[in-house]
Amino acid sequence: MESEKKISAVQMTDRDLSEQIKQVTKDCHERAENTELMLSFQRGKVTLPQFKVLLCSLYEVYQALEEEMDRNSNHPGVAPIYFPAELARLKTLAKDLEFFYGQNWREKIVVPAATKRYCHRIRQLGRENPEFLIAHAYTRYLGDLSGGQVLGRIAQKSLGLKSSDGLSFFAFPGVSSPNLFKQLYRSRMNSVALTEEERNGVLEEAVRAFELNIQVFDDLQKMVNISENAQQNYSTKSTAVNTLQISNTLIKASPLFTMVLGLFVALATVSMGIYAF
Repeated sequence: MESEKKISAVQMTDRDLSEQIKQVTKDCHERAENTELMLSFQRGKVTLPQFKVLLCSLYEVYQALEEEMDRNSNHPGVAPIYFPAELARLKTLAKDLEFFYGQNWREKIVVPAATKRYCHRIRQLGRENPEFLIAHAYTRYLGDLSGGQVLGRIAQKSLGLKSSDGLSFFAFPGVSSPNLFKQLYRSRMNSVALTEEERNGVLEEAVRAFELNIQVFDDLQKMVNISENAQQNYSTKSTAVNTLQISNTLIKASPLFTMVLGLFVALATVSMGIYAF
C-alpha cells in the first residue's frame, strides 16, 4: 500500500520511467547499500569468502535474467533495452568463478534460498510479463555498470590480487563511455510504450528487485558467518585434540618422562605430608 502511494506521487511529477524507478526505489536502494555485505565493499574490507559467494549468486541471477532476455528479445517491452554485446555478464562471471574455484567450479556453486527466489521471479516474468523484465535489467545492469570500476578496484585491493584475474565481472569492454551508455539506456527505457497499469507494474517490480537483492545480500552474509564460525570451532577442537595427542605420545614414547613424572608426584606427596605436620 505504501509503495502504491509513492508510485502515484511520482507519476504526478515525472513521466520518464527511468526517473520514476529511481524515485520509488530510493529508500530500498539505500537499504541495499547498507547491508553488511555491501558495507564491506564500501569500507574496502570485503573478504574472499564474501566475494566468492557473491559471484556464485550473481551467476545464477544473471543466468536467469539473460536467458529470459534472450528468449524475449523481440518483445516490445524488451527489445529497446536488449544490449547483449555491451552488457552480458554470464561469461565474465563464469571466467571469475573458474579463477577462484577451478575448472569444476559448476559443481561447487552454493547459493541461498533468497537467490533461488530471485531467479524464480525473473523466470516467472519471462513467461508471464516480459515487459516487467525492464525493472530487473535496469536494477542489475545499470547498477553494476555504475559501480563496476570502483568496486573492482576495491575488490582487487581487499583480496590482494596482483592482476585483473578474477575481476572480469566488473569490466565492460563493450561500453566505451559508461555515462553516455547509461543515457542511451535510459532513453530506450523511456521510449517503451506501456499502459498505465503496465507502468505501475514495472515500478512495483523495481521495488521488488531491490528487496530481492537485499534478501540475497543478507543470506549470503549469513552463509559466510556460519562457515567462519564452523571453521573457528573446528580449529579450537583440533588444537585441543592435538595437544592431548602430543601429551599421550610423550607419555607412551618416553619411559624416562614417565619415570620423572612419577618421581615428581612422589616428591610432591612427601612435601605435602611434611607441610601438614
